[in-house]
Amino acid sequence: MARVFNFSAGPAVLPEPVLAQAAQEMLDWHGSGMSVMEMSHRGKEFIEIHATAEADLRELLAIPKNYKVLFLQGGAAAQFAMIPMNLLRGKSGADYVSTGQWSKKAISEAKKYCKPNVAASSEGDNFSRVPAQSEWKLDPDAAYVHITTNETIGGVEFHWTPDTGQVPLVADASSHIMSRPMDVGRYGLIYAGAQKNIGPAGLTIVVVRDDLVGHASDATPTVFDFKIQAENDSMYNTPPTYGIYIAGLVFQWLKALGGLSKMEEINVQKAKLLYDYLDATEFYGSPVAVQDRSRMNVPFTLKSDKLDKAFLEAAEARGLTQLKGHRSVGGMRASIYNAMPMAGVQALVAFMREFEREHG
Repeated sequence: MARVFNFSAGPAVLPEPVLAQAAQEMLDWHGSGMSVMEMSHRGKEFIEIHATAEADLRELLAIPKNYKVLFLQGGAAAQFAMIPMNLLRGKSGADYVSTGQWSKKAISEAKKYCKPNVAASSEGDNFSRVPAQSEWKLDPDAAYVHITTNETIGGVEFHWTPDTGQVPLVADASSHIMSRPMDVGRYGLIYAGAQKNIGPAGLTIVVVRDDLVGHASDATPTVFDFKIQAENDSMYNTPPTYGIYIAGLVFQWLKALGGLSKMEEINVQKAKLLYDYLDATEFYGSPVAVQDRSRMNVPFTLKSDKLDKAFLEAAEARGLTQLKGHRSVGGMRASIYNAMPMAGVQALVAFMREFEREHG
Protein backbone atom coordinates (compact mmCIF):
# COMPACT_ATOMS: atom_id res chain seq x y z
CA MET A 1 0.00 0.00 0.00
CA ALA A 2 1.25 3.47 -0.87
CA ARG A 3 1.97 5.85 2.00
CA VAL A 4 -0.75 8.40 2.72
CA PHE A 5 -0.36 12.10 3.43
CA ASN A 6 -0.82 12.03 7.19
CA PHE A 7 -2.11 15.33 8.62
CA SER A 8 -2.32 14.01 12.19
CA ALA A 9 -1.57 16.47 15.00
CA GLY A 10 0.50 13.86 16.79
CA PRO A 11 1.86 11.27 16.78
CA ALA A 12 2.65 12.77 13.43
CA VAL A 13 4.35 12.17 10.11
CA LEU A 14 8.10 11.48 10.21
CA PRO A 15 10.62 12.09 7.40
CA GLU A 16 10.69 9.10 5.05
CA PRO A 17 14.52 9.01 4.95
CA VAL A 18 14.51 8.71 8.74
CA LEU A 19 12.03 5.84 8.67
CA ALA A 20 14.02 4.12 5.92
CA GLN A 21 17.27 4.40 7.86
CA ALA A 22 15.63 3.16 11.05
CA ALA A 23 14.24 0.18 9.14
CA GLN A 24 17.65 -0.59 7.68
CA GLU A 25 19.23 -0.44 11.14
CA MET A 26 16.43 -2.24 12.97
CA LEU A 27 18.18 -5.59 13.42
CA ASP A 28 21.78 -4.39 13.49
CA TRP A 29 22.84 -0.88 14.47
CA HIS A 30 26.24 -0.09 12.90
CA GLY A 31 27.58 -3.62 13.20
CA SER A 32 26.67 -3.99 16.86
CA GLY A 33 24.58 -7.08 16.10
CA MET A 34 21.56 -5.72 17.92
CA SER A 35 18.71 -3.25 17.60
CA VAL A 36 18.79 0.07 19.38
CA MET A 37 15.72 -1.14 21.25
CA GLU A 38 17.81 -3.95 22.72
CA MET A 39 20.80 -1.88 23.82
CA SER A 40 21.73 -1.08 27.38
CA HIS A 41 21.43 2.65 27.95
CA ARG A 42 24.78 2.35 29.76
CA GLY A 43 26.54 0.68 26.84
CA LYS A 44 29.02 2.49 24.62
CA GLU A 45 26.74 2.15 21.58
CA PHE A 46 23.81 3.99 23.11
CA ILE A 47 26.04 6.52 24.86
CA GLU A 48 27.28 7.45 21.37
CA ILE A 49 23.71 7.76 20.05
CA HIS A 50 22.69 9.92 23.01
CA ALA A 51 25.73 12.21 22.85
CA THR A 52 25.38 12.73 19.09
CA ALA A 53 21.67 13.54 19.39
CA GLU A 54 22.33 16.13 22.09
CA ALA A 55 25.21 17.70 20.15
CA ASP A 56 23.10 17.97 16.99
CA LEU A 57 20.16 19.45 18.89
CA ARG A 58 22.46 22.03 20.48
CA GLU A 59 23.83 22.94 17.06
CA LEU A 60 20.44 23.21 15.37
CA LEU A 61 18.87 25.38 18.09
CA ALA A 62 22.12 27.24 18.86
CA ILE A 63 21.67 26.37 22.54
CA PRO A 64 24.03 28.40 24.74
CA LYS A 65 26.55 26.52 26.88
CA ASN A 66 24.84 27.58 30.10
CA TYR A 67 21.77 25.47 29.32
CA LYS A 68 21.17 21.82 30.15
CA VAL A 69 19.49 19.51 27.64
CA LEU A 70 17.37 16.75 29.17
CA PHE A 71 15.78 13.80 27.37
CA LEU A 72 12.87 12.83 29.61
CA GLN A 73 9.55 10.98 29.58
CA GLY A 74 5.96 11.81 30.45
CA GLY A 75 5.19 14.15 27.57
CA ALA A 76 4.58 17.87 27.87
CA ALA A 77 1.78 17.04 30.32
CA ALA A 78 4.32 15.85 32.88
CA GLN A 79 6.13 19.16 32.52
CA PHE A 80 2.94 20.95 33.54
CA ALA A 81 3.74 19.63 37.03
CA MET A 82 7.54 19.47 36.82
CA ILE A 83 7.83 23.17 35.97
CA PRO A 84 6.33 24.45 39.25
CA MET A 85 8.00 21.62 41.18
CA ASN A 86 11.40 22.80 39.97
CA LEU A 87 11.08 26.51 39.24
CA LEU A 88 9.08 28.07 42.08
CA ARG A 89 12.25 28.57 44.14
CA GLY A 90 10.33 29.41 47.29
CA LYS A 91 7.82 31.67 45.55
CA SER A 92 4.09 31.10 45.72
CA GLY A 93 2.92 32.21 42.29
CA ALA A 94 3.67 32.13 38.57
CA ASP A 95 2.25 33.94 35.55
CA TYR A 96 0.48 32.06 32.76
CA VAL A 97 -0.74 33.35 29.40
CA SER A 98 -3.79 31.42 28.23
CA THR A 99 -4.05 30.99 24.47
CA GLY A 100 -5.81 27.64 24.11
CA GLN A 101 -6.61 24.22 25.49
CA TRP A 102 -3.01 23.29 26.30
CA SER A 103 -2.45 26.55 28.17
CA LYS A 104 -5.56 25.79 30.20
CA LYS A 105 -4.30 22.31 31.06
CA ALA A 106 -0.96 23.75 32.19
CA ILE A 107 -2.75 26.28 34.40
CA SER A 108 -5.01 23.62 35.89
CA GLU A 109 -2.05 21.43 36.80
CA ALA A 110 -0.08 24.35 38.24
CA LYS A 111 -2.88 25.00 40.73
CA LYS A 112 -1.76 21.89 42.62
CA TYR A 113 1.62 23.48 43.36
CA CYS A 114 1.24 27.26 43.29
CA LYS A 115 -1.09 30.16 42.62
CA PRO A 116 -1.10 30.65 38.86
CA ASN A 117 -1.92 34.18 37.78
CA VAL A 118 -3.59 34.28 34.36
CA ALA A 119 -1.72 37.32 33.11
CA ALA A 120 -3.61 37.39 29.80
CA SER A 121 -6.18 35.26 28.02
CA SER A 122 -7.82 35.11 24.62
CA GLU A 123 -10.54 32.73 25.76
CA GLY A 124 -13.13 35.50 25.31
CA ASP A 125 -12.20 35.48 21.61
CA ASN A 126 -12.48 31.69 21.35
CA PHE A 127 -8.70 31.43 21.53
CA SER A 128 -8.41 32.87 18.04
CA ARG A 129 -5.43 35.12 18.77
CA VAL A 130 -2.38 35.75 20.92
CA PRO A 131 -2.97 38.60 23.40
CA ALA A 132 -0.68 41.54 22.66
CA GLN A 133 1.89 42.02 25.39
CA SER A 134 0.34 45.39 26.19
CA GLU A 135 -2.65 43.42 27.53
CA TRP A 136 -0.59 41.30 29.93
CA LYS A 137 -0.85 41.86 33.68
CA LEU A 138 2.43 40.40 34.87
CA ASP A 139 3.40 39.94 38.51
CA PRO A 140 6.99 41.18 38.98
CA ASP A 141 7.37 38.69 41.84
CA ALA A 142 6.25 35.68 39.78
CA ALA A 143 8.55 32.67 39.74
CA TYR A 144 8.24 32.45 35.96
CA VAL A 145 6.02 33.38 33.00
CA HIS A 146 4.59 30.42 31.10
CA ILE A 147 3.43 30.53 27.48
CA THR A 148 2.35 27.91 24.96
CA THR A 149 4.13 29.07 21.83
CA ASN A 150 1.92 27.04 19.49
CA GLU A 151 -1.54 25.78 20.35
CA THR A 152 -1.95 22.49 18.50
CA ILE A 153 -5.73 22.42 18.80
CA GLY A 154 -6.59 26.04 18.05
CA GLY A 155 -3.83 26.77 15.54
CA VAL A 156 -2.51 29.91 17.28
CA GLU A 157 1.25 30.57 17.25
CA PHE A 158 3.53 33.15 18.85
CA HIS A 159 5.56 34.73 16.07
CA TRP A 160 7.37 36.92 18.59
CA THR A 161 9.22 36.40 21.86
CA PRO A 162 7.75 38.13 24.93
CA ASP A 163 9.89 40.35 27.13
CA THR A 164 9.49 39.26 30.75
CA GLY A 165 12.42 41.16 32.21
CA GLN A 166 14.20 39.31 35.02
CA VAL A 167 11.38 36.78 35.39
CA PRO A 168 12.25 33.55 33.51
CA LEU A 169 10.19 32.87 30.40
CA VAL A 170 9.00 29.26 30.13
CA ALA A 171 7.65 27.89 26.85
CA ASP A 172 5.74 24.79 25.90
CA ALA A 173 7.01 24.58 22.32
CA SER A 174 5.77 21.06 21.64
CA SER A 175 4.07 21.59 18.30
CA HIS A 176 6.45 23.97 16.57
CA ILE A 177 9.91 23.32 18.02
CA MET A 178 12.48 22.70 15.25
CA SER A 179 10.19 24.33 12.67
CA ARG A 180 12.17 27.59 12.83
CA PRO A 181 15.08 29.09 14.77
CA MET A 182 14.43 30.10 18.39
CA ASP A 183 16.44 32.57 20.45
CA VAL A 184 16.97 30.10 23.29
CA GLY A 185 18.84 32.65 25.38
CA ARG A 186 15.64 34.64 25.87
CA TYR A 187 13.98 31.72 27.63
CA GLY A 188 14.60 30.25 31.03
CA LEU A 189 13.20 26.91 29.93
CA ILE A 190 11.78 25.37 26.76
CA TYR A 191 10.05 22.01 26.74
CA ALA A 192 8.45 19.91 24.04
CA GLY A 193 6.86 16.54 23.51
CA ALA A 194 8.62 14.84 20.62
CA GLN A 195 5.65 13.49 18.70
CA LYS A 196 5.13 16.48 16.42
CA ASN A 197 8.44 17.53 14.86
CA ILE A 198 11.08 15.41 16.58
CA GLY A 199 10.22 11.75 16.80
CA PRO A 200 7.89 9.13 18.26
CA ALA A 201 5.70 9.66 21.29
CA GLY A 202 7.40 8.88 24.58
CA LEU A 203 10.28 11.35 24.47
CA THR A 204 10.17 14.84 25.98
CA ILE A 205 12.93 17.40 25.53
CA VAL A 206 13.71 20.04 28.15
CA VAL A 207 16.21 22.86 27.58
CA VAL A 208 16.78 24.66 30.89
CA ARG A 209 19.14 27.44 31.98
CA ASP A 210 21.72 26.38 34.55
CA ASP A 211 20.63 28.83 37.25
CA LEU A 212 17.12 27.33 37.24
CA VAL A 213 18.40 23.85 38.03
CA GLY A 214 18.75 22.69 41.63
CA HIS A 215 15.72 24.33 43.23
CA ALA A 216 13.20 21.49 43.29
CA SER A 217 10.73 21.50 46.16
CA ASP A 218 11.24 18.89 48.85
CA ALA A 219 8.15 16.98 47.71
CA THR A 220 9.46 16.57 44.14
CA PRO A 221 9.93 12.91 43.16
CA THR A 222 13.58 12.19 42.49
CA VAL A 223 12.92 11.27 38.89
CA PHE A 224 11.24 14.66 38.33
CA ASP A 225 14.14 16.70 39.74
CA PHE A 226 15.92 18.54 36.92
CA LYS A 227 19.18 18.57 38.92
CA ILE A 228 19.19 14.81 39.40
CA GLN A 229 18.41 14.21 35.75
CA ALA A 230 21.06 16.69 34.60
CA GLU A 231 23.72 15.16 36.85
CA ASN A 232 22.91 11.75 35.38
CA ASP A 233 22.78 12.81 31.71
CA SER A 234 19.04 12.10 31.68
CA MET A 235 19.77 8.53 32.74
CA TYR A 236 18.80 8.47 36.40
CA ASN A 237 16.22 5.98 35.20
CA THR A 238 16.14 4.17 31.85
CA PRO A 239 15.53 6.85 29.21
CA PRO A 240 13.30 6.42 26.13
CA THR A 241 16.20 5.01 24.15
CA TYR A 242 14.50 4.37 20.81
CA GLY A 243 12.81 7.79 20.89
CA ILE A 244 16.21 9.42 21.41
CA TYR A 245 17.65 7.41 18.53
CA ILE A 246 14.87 8.48 16.14
CA ALA A 247 15.17 12.09 17.32
CA GLY A 248 18.86 11.92 16.52
CA LEU A 249 18.10 10.75 12.99
CA VAL A 250 15.61 13.62 12.59
CA PHE A 251 18.26 16.09 13.76
CA GLN A 252 20.67 14.72 11.16
CA TRP A 253 17.96 15.03 8.50
CA LEU A 254 17.41 18.66 9.47
CA LYS A 255 21.12 19.40 9.33
CA ALA A 256 21.40 17.83 5.87
CA LEU A 257 18.44 19.93 4.74
CA GLY A 258 20.25 23.12 5.73
CA GLY A 259 19.21 23.67 9.33
CA LEU A 260 16.26 25.45 10.89
CA SER A 261 16.45 28.58 8.74
CA LYS A 262 15.99 26.43 5.63
CA MET A 263 13.27 24.44 7.36
CA GLU A 264 11.47 27.69 8.17
CA GLU A 265 11.57 28.77 4.52
CA ILE A 266 9.89 25.53 3.49
CA ASN A 267 7.31 25.77 6.29
CA VAL A 268 6.43 29.34 5.30
CA GLN A 269 5.83 28.21 1.72
CA LYS A 270 3.64 25.29 2.78
CA ALA A 271 1.55 27.38 5.17
CA LYS A 272 1.18 30.19 2.62
CA LEU A 273 -0.13 27.80 0.00
CA LEU A 274 -2.89 26.57 2.31
CA TYR A 275 -3.79 29.91 3.92
CA ASP A 276 -3.84 31.71 0.56
CA TYR A 277 -6.46 29.27 -0.64
CA LEU A 278 -8.50 29.57 2.55
CA ASP A 279 -8.47 33.35 2.17
CA ALA A 280 -9.52 33.19 -1.46
CA THR A 281 -12.73 31.22 -0.91
CA GLU A 282 -15.91 31.64 1.08
CA PHE A 283 -16.54 27.90 1.10
CA TYR A 284 -13.85 27.37 3.76
CA GLY A 285 -13.04 29.55 6.73
CA SER A 286 -10.04 30.11 8.99
CA PRO A 287 -10.97 31.03 12.59
CA VAL A 288 -7.55 32.37 13.64
CA ALA A 289 -6.38 36.01 13.50
CA VAL A 290 -4.14 36.37 10.45
CA GLN A 291 -1.12 37.62 12.39
CA ASP A 292 -1.27 34.68 14.82
CA ARG A 293 -1.90 31.79 12.45
CA SER A 294 0.15 28.69 13.12
CA ARG A 295 2.39 27.36 10.39
CA MET A 296 2.12 23.88 11.88
CA ASN A 297 -1.56 23.37 12.71
CA VAL A 298 -4.15 24.85 10.35
CA PRO A 299 -7.77 24.59 11.57
CA PHE A 300 -10.49 25.37 9.07
CA THR A 301 -14.24 25.01 8.67
CA LEU A 302 -16.55 24.24 5.78
CA LYS A 303 -19.48 26.51 4.90
CA SER A 304 -21.75 23.92 6.56
CA ASP A 305 -20.78 21.34 9.14
CA LYS A 306 -23.26 19.01 7.45
CA LEU A 307 -20.59 18.54 4.80
CA ASP A 308 -17.89 17.49 7.27
CA LYS A 309 -18.53 13.76 7.04
CA ALA A 310 -18.51 13.75 3.26
CA PHE A 311 -15.35 15.85 3.21
CA LEU A 312 -13.47 13.49 5.51
CA GLU A 313 -14.59 10.39 3.64
CA ALA A 314 -13.61 11.84 0.27
CA ALA A 315 -10.26 13.02 1.63
CA GLU A 316 -9.55 9.58 3.08
CA ALA A 317 -10.27 8.01 -0.29
CA ARG A 318 -7.65 10.32 -1.80
CA GLY A 319 -5.02 9.29 0.76
CA LEU A 320 -5.39 12.49 2.82
CA THR A 321 -5.82 11.28 6.38
CA GLN A 322 -6.36 12.58 9.92
CA LEU A 323 -7.99 15.87 8.88
CA LYS A 324 -10.77 15.84 11.47
CA GLY A 325 -10.53 18.74 13.91
CA HIS A 326 -10.08 18.18 17.63
CA ARG A 327 -13.28 17.05 19.34
CA SER A 328 -13.32 20.20 21.49
CA VAL A 329 -13.57 22.58 18.52
CA GLY A 330 -14.81 20.52 15.57
CA GLY A 331 -14.20 21.41 11.95
CA MET A 332 -11.00 20.34 10.22
CA ARG A 333 -7.33 20.61 11.05
CA ALA A 334 -4.35 20.04 8.79
CA SER A 335 -1.11 19.60 10.71
CA ILE A 336 1.72 20.34 8.30
CA TYR A 337 4.80 19.68 10.38
CA ASN A 338 8.37 19.63 9.10
CA ALA A 339 8.05 16.14 7.64
CA MET A 340 4.92 16.91 5.64
CA PRO A 341 6.20 17.42 2.08
CA MET A 342 5.04 20.26 -0.10
CA ALA A 343 3.39 17.64 -2.29
CA GLY A 344 1.08 16.78 0.60
CA VAL A 345 -0.12 20.36 0.97
CA GLN A 346 -0.51 20.67 -2.79
CA ALA A 347 -2.60 17.50 -2.84
CA LEU A 348 -4.76 18.80 0.01
CA VAL A 349 -5.44 22.14 -1.69
CA ALA A 350 -6.22 20.42 -4.98
CA PHE A 351 -8.72 18.16 -3.21
CA MET A 352 -10.29 21.10 -1.36
CA ARG A 353 -10.79 22.94 -4.65
CA GLU A 354 -12.42 19.88 -6.17
CA PHE A 355 -14.68 19.39 -3.16
CA GLU A 356 -15.72 23.04 -3.32
CA ARG A 357 -16.62 22.72 -7.00
CA GLU A 358 -18.79 19.71 -6.24
CA HIS A 359 -20.50 21.05 -3.09
CA GLY A 360 -20.18 24.83 -3.29
